[in-house]
Amino acid sequence: MKTNKRSHKLEGLSEKIFLDRYAWKNADSNHAKVGDVVLVLTKDDPKFPTKEVGEIIEREGQLVQVRTRSGEIVKTDVEKLTLNIEKTPEEMWDRLAKAMASVESTPEQRTTWESRFRSVLDDWKLVPGGRIAAGAGASDELTLFNCYVIPSPQDSRGGIMKTLTEMTEIMARGGGVGINLSSLRPRRAVVKGVNGSSSGSVSWGGLFSYTTGLIEQGGSRRGALMLMMNDWHPDVLDFITVKQTMGQVTNANLSVCVSNGFMEAVKQDGDWELVFPDTTDPNYDNEWNGDLQQWRDTGRSVIPYRRVKARDIWRTIIESAWKSAEPGVVFMEYYNQMSNSWYFNPIICTNPCGEQGLPGWGVCNLSAINLSKFYDADADDVAWGELAETTRVSARFLDNVIDATPYHFEENRQNQQHERRVGLGTMGLAELMIKLRIRYGSPESLEFLDKLYGFIAKEAYLASAEIAAEKGSFPAFEVEPYLQSGFMENMIATYPEVGEAIRKQGIRNVTLITQAPTGSTGTMVGTSTGIEPYFAFKYFRQSRLGYDEQFVPIAQEWLDAHPDDSLPAYFVTAMDLSAENHIRVQAAIQQWVDSSISKTANCPADFTVEDTAQLYELAYDLGCKGVTIYRDGSRDVQVLSTSKKEEVKEEGQEGAKVQETHETQEKVLNKQESTSEVEAGSEAVAGSDVAATSAKVLDKQYRSRPQVLRGATYKINTPFGMAYITINDLDGIPAEIFLNVGKAGSDVFAMAEALGRVCSLFLRYGDHGHKVELLIKHLKGIGGSGAIGFGVNRVESIADAVAKALESHVQNQSIENEPKLSVNHNHSDSIQTDAGNAEAWREDLIKDTYHAATHESTGGMGRASIAESRDLCPSCGSATLINLEGCKTCSNCGYSKCS
Repeated sequence: MKTNKRSHKLEGLSEKIFLDRYAWKNADSNHAKVGDVVLVLTKDDPKFPTKEVGEIIEREGQLVQVRTRSGEIVKTDVEKLTLNIEKTPEEMWDRLAKAMASVESTPEQRTTWESRFRSVLDDWKLVPGGRIAAGAGASDELTLFNCYVIPSPQDSRGGIMKTLTEMTEIMARGGGVGINLSSLRPRRAVVKGVNGSSSGSVSWGGLFSYTTGLIEQGGSRRGALMLMMNDWHPDVLDFITVKQTMGQVTNANLSVCVSNGFMEAVKQDGDWELVFPDTTDPNYDNEWNGDLQQWRDTGRSVIPYRRVKARDIWRTIIESAWKSAEPGVVFMEYYNQMSNSWYFNPIICTNPCGEQGLPGWGVCNLSAINLSKFYDADADDVAWGELAETTRVSARFLDNVIDATPYHFEENRQNQQHERRVGLGTMGLAELMIKLRIRYGSPESLEFLDKLYGFIAKEAYLASAEIAAEKGSFPAFEVEPYLQSGFMENMIATYPEVGEAIRKQGIRNVTLITQAPTGSTGTMVGTSTGIEPYFAFKYFRQSRLGYDEQFVPIAQEWLDAHPDDSLPAYFVTAMDLSAENHIRVQAAIQQWVDSSISKTANCPADFTVEDTAQLYELAYDLGCKGVTIYRDGSRDVQVLSTSKKEEVKEEGQEGAKVQETHETQEKVLNKQESTSEVEAGSEAVAGSDVAATSAKVLDKQYRSRPQVLRGATYKINTPFGMAYITINDLDGIPAEIFLNVGKAGSDVFAMAEALGRVCSLFLRYGDHGHKVELLIKHLKGIGGSGAIGFGVNRVESIADAVAKALESHVQNQSIENEPKLSVNHNHSDSIQTDAGNAEAWREDLIKDTYHAATHESTGGMGRASIAESRDLCPSCGSATLINLEGCKTCSNCGYSKCS
């Protein structure tokens, strides 16, 4: 096989992710010396620190000077440096190979397997999961498992606090946690011990969520949490809609566990009973663990709370997912039917990204094969032989992780060594398919995916059987029940040799395949993440250098070689696909994944609630274990979009594009500080006037609002999404402002509404002409974490957008108390309407805010715009989070909520 070997030298964001997340660190930065490559803290913010890669050029005592990769000189204290022992991927690969081989039984075996592990790690063919990369051979404290599921909390204050402690300890050591809340009694249920009633399972979920937000993992990532609830629980409707109430659950992903019976009731329009065990049962405290079927099977009583239409619950799930991509759905009963551990260890919850269903005290043990490395250019085919070898060695690599990792809870050790669960996945699928000229999502691709992932699963299972012959099967293995799982029946029907090997040799691992997001590691390596298509081939990424134009290498290389052509049809991005195609790809791969898949079905902004319902039901019918959609623009937290950034013409230069050089974040900050100082001086001079008139202003009569006001609504793009700013006039002068930015229930929406109310209150007192001018003066130019647009179109913040809308409104007023219809070319396209057309502009808000993907006339490369709607990254503070593969990932610093 001939491949184009890429340099192992990392640059830009890849280097920063490697040094910050995965390279072995020197805990004592006092050892830093001239010439060392370091991460330097350039913004010492407790919530949003900023780090840059650089080289120490001078040190005097505790003070150092660091030249960053951009050439800036930073003077700081050595304590603000992250000093790495490892500087290159090769050093990390050496460490990992040695650490994983160290658990082999003899020196000869250790030597053999260190060499074989090193060979598959080389050139990023196998990319270990983030916890393995960061901790193996580097720390005796850090877990090598990415995520955990804790048993459902015991339904008592002590039980809940015990679960909270366990969750905190796991997160503090780098693991994400999944918790099923179904064991907790519903809201208003009687609590005899205190002669009161329960606050409900959802409120306790809020406690777990709040604590997750407080936990920092190694300074570079925060806790990750999945909360789930079963479809029979009386609180399930509150759980589905909890995120619509701001502040209740903000640091957790949510999913509903759906049963086959519930789905049948949905299809038949049947009733569904919401129930909970009888809490007065004398065995309740000792025996209730959240497993309703087990409770019923032992003859225990169940109390019906209410009977509802299954479709009403389903519709609530669908509408909530349509609005904000949550909750997800896990078809948990089907999951357990397919699970290889069905006969001894039921799945109760998934990890935070949803790709790994686990029993109580289960863990996910992850790594990914980089499929982009397995293209045989000579044969124009997959390098099947090398893929088989890498798959088999990788299976042993992950099995050894089980014995190499530290266990901080004895229950985790007992469970994992009892079942030896591993999750080998992939990244680089989209890149491989482009090399093979197969369009992602096409009928041809479904056939290819069936062949590819069937091959990987077969090789992994044969490898596990070989390890079992050498080291023994997992202790819970029983051949007949194991081979009766839904997954194994499918496997043996296609690959009978797997069944024969297991009957003869046993099997080392209860599961072997998981398709995780690989957001941070995939970004570091420079290939497509997980099983997803590329989000875009050409896009703008907000960073501390402004908006940087980014290119996917394989697309850019093709365009460089074919300068007069557009990208072929097999270069496909996430938003080029229909949502149905996303689900069909997921289903094609799912049949060869014994655990599950992290996959997002991307939908256009005009995707309807009915479309969403059909998509979820298609996923169930096709055998997916879960489903998550993301409708473009459904959150105020979208960073990348497939919309082409609008071109702006300079006045007097028809067809010319505005070109501006982006300032670095440091210059922007300096500029803002200087501006603030000037304004502070002006305010000091004017302060006496304001103080003198404030009492008079408060004494003036508040101008009450008449029944009808007329005005205009301006559509202005802001750093936090499209803002619809309605300005209504009273006696021909602006008197009230309404702001609509982001999703209802979000922080951005709340802050925008608050700003509108305060502005309206301000405008309805005193001299209105003077007030409008004063409001514009004080809102204009206020900056935040980022800006959008160039030149006169530059919008610094939502407050700045309000100032620009007010300026336009005042300038465009020509007829008193009449609606105006115009476009303000200096700021943004604007839609203007009167109060009688409220529904029309609200429909326009939904339909028109986000545009369909467009292609440039030259090159045909989909160009994503600066984010139409953004979320703030908890690691670097930039508005650069995107929801991909079921997980929030930062396109700037590489932060991932799941990895």
